[in-house]
Amino acid sequence: MIGKTGTWVILSGTLALAGAALLVPAAAAAASFKQKDCLDCHKKFADRYASKRVLHPQVRQGKCDECHLRHGIVPALVLKKIGNGLCLSCHDEKKLGLDKPHVHKGLQSGSCVKCHDAHGSDAKAMLRSEGAESCWSCHDKKPFERKVVHAVLSRDGCRACHLAHASDVKQLLLAEEAKVCTKCHSAGDGGFRKAHGDYPVATRACSTCHDPHASDAPKLLRASVHPALQGGSCDSCHAAKGSKDPFAVKAKGGGPCLECHDRKGLAAGGPVEHAPFKKGECLSCHDPHAGSGPKLTLAAGNALCIRCHAAAGGRVGVPHPAVTTGAGCTSCHKPHAAAKKALLQTEVAANCASCHAKATDAAKRKKVVHAPFASGGCSSCHDPHGSSVPGMLRARADQVCFACHRDAESRFIKTHTHKPVLDGACTACHEGHASGEPKLLKASGAKLCAQCHGALMKSSGAGANHPPFAQGDCLGCHDAHGSNTPGMLVADQKTVCFRCHEGAAKDAARAKSVHASFTAGDCSKCHSPHRSTLKKLLLAQPPDLCFSCHKQLKARFGKEKVHSPAEECLTCHAPHASAEPALALRPAGTLCTECHDVKEKAFANAHLAIDPKAMRCVSCHDPHASRDPKFFKPSVHPPFAARECATCHVAAKK
Repeated sequence: MIGKTGTWVILSGTLALAGAALLVPAAAAAASFKQKDCLDCHKKFADRYASKRVLHPQVRQGKCDECHLRHGIVPALVLKKIGNGLCLSCHDEKKLGLDKPHVHKGLQSGSCVKCHDAHGSDAKAMLRSEGAESCWSCHDKKPFERKVVHAVLSRDGCRACHLAHASDVKQLLLAEEAKVCTKCHSAGDGGFRKAHGDYPVATRACSTCHDPHASDAPKLLRASVHPALQGGSCDSCHAAKGSKDPFAVKAKGGGPCLECHDRKGLAAGGPVEHAPFKKGECLSCHDPHAGSGPKLTLAAGNALCIRCHAAAGGRVGVPHPAVTTGAGCTSCHKPHAAAKKALLQTEVAANCASCHAKATDAAKRKKVVHAPFASGGCSSCHDPHGSSVPGMLRARADQVCFACHRDAESRFIKTHTHKPVLDGACTACHEGHASGEPKLLKASGAKLCAQCHGALMKSSGAGANHPPFAQGDCLGCHDAHGSNTPGMLVADQKTVCFRCHEGAAKDAARAKSVHASFTAGDCSKCHSPHRSTLKKLLLAQPPDLCFSCHKQLKARFGKEKVHSPAEECLTCHAPHASAEPALALRPAGTLCTECHDVKEKAFANAHLAIDPKAMRCVSCHDPHASRDPKFFKPSVHPPFAARECATCHVAAKK
């Protein structure tokens, strides 16, 4: 590597020179290589930051390589350290406050650049934007824009009360909450004292009653305020204002509440009580002074409930609108006590029907009703708070179904499983609530299968249809869920086919020769189980159909002279079984005489006047194809070829 002075700089382990002759003199190198400045290439960067009011010192001094590693022509952002580690190499951790108990999340997660521009800005401290605008990149702006906005927030922004990096106090406050507030609001002022009933509230957290940022109520009061507080009757719950401990509560727990609130009235006769209500822990849900939610709740809407019931408030793919909109949790549950389990306002089914009445009434009128639905057990299948499974099911459909149909999983999951079963999509075929069909099916017979197999079942208008297929009796041959037999058959092919084709089975039992595919039960090697454009549901016409197995014979047909009857296999052979060898329709001698006239003189001369009945044609001739004009087999006994039978045989005397 060439240094700025033109001398050689050797990087350990990166360069080995073969000889001194390869070295370039320092002067020559200096003349040949001139080091470019970063901004010679990064012109857009230079234009962008040239006019900024506040520049990072390293940028101003052109010391890019204090943060970045140099790179070549290919652009690359290679920092010397990752995240805040790079910033902390110059900025002292203690000065930033990283040793304090409360650190800004952005700083804690190593994201200084979320707030600061690493190169320069028009804002102080190189912030990406001025004042509170910098905070809105993470914090929702809406709660800060209500009807009444805290004056100091409007005037000085967030940093009037909060530290940017770290603090000894929660919420990154400059000091304890009361001290921050009393910097502007004098606790000794007459109006202040009157508003707070002369109680020494300057020692307490003001945000108990007031929203420190913005509110829709005067004086920045929270959404709901305890009437006793509004009327200045603090002493109805607390000790007198001039006592030694004016904030002492007159009774523990919910005791002070029951002086005004009728417990029986709140319970409304419900024997099932909410645990905090039962224990008198009113302050578990309510703030005794003021709250952001209605009725002094510690949080608004569902946010209050999920403080304890976190699982019900988790994010789900299919949320229940009753939970996420309107009254939320209280649309189904009562807050204090109820007559039903889980503090439900009514029975589960009635609760659900309050929104789903039309659907439930229609389902109950159908012929077959699912038992859990009929008994009102909606929550046995559905999660009432929401789910990540379609239909708000408690789990994948098959797992929900298997909870009751315990033997189904072992019966359904086989070597060959129906895809909906494999995918756990029971509802692809079955209705979850009710149906007009047996077994809660969505449609009857083949109509159900056609939902997925429509192309297969579409009538072609020609050819032959297998009667069970034409009649829509899919389940006569197939198992709807799964089978250990290919094609999801209810049994092996032979057993299934022989249920209807008993005659073929009996013929095969008496036969001398049986087609190998027939013996193996591979009926579908020759026949379509559904439909075909050919007779007998054949997959192809012979001999092409036969050639799918008899490949050697096909090869011979292409090279040798073909016996004309062999071009139609079924002229001589039976397709399934025969009383003759090689599936022949009749004995060879009889079969051949159907085409060859054995009474002709030419036949007698060719066969040495031997009685045709004594001959077995296929002993000498190939019935399919041969290179010989007379279809003789490839290997012929020489005396036989020369017609010298007497060489071996003795002619019978007449």
